[in-house]
Amino acid sequence: KPVKKIQGRLIRELEKKFNKKHVILVAKRTMMDKNTVKNGLKFRPRNRTLTSVHESILEDVVAPSTIVGKRTRISVDGSKLLKVFLDPKDKDKENMES
Repeated sequence: KPVKKIQGRLIRELEKKFNKKHVILVAKRTMMDKNTVKNGLKFRPRNRTLTSVHESILEDVVAPSTIVGKRTRISVDGSKLLKVFLDPKDKDKENMES
């Protein structure tokens, strides 16, 4: 949580330092198995589930912007495509940083 407040400034400073290379900060997350009851734990916290960890990583990747909507598109062959819609208000911030 404390990094999210300064993440925008931190990314800009690191991009300046590394000669305009793109920088992404992703936190270390822990996933727990479904069988945590068998492993001796009473329950599995919600933030340790597979989907929750994937959601958190996606939020880290699009960090300065916010996610407005998501659509999952499933094709005939069974492959899934996740479309992520970002906040259009943040588009101005992205262009100013570039």
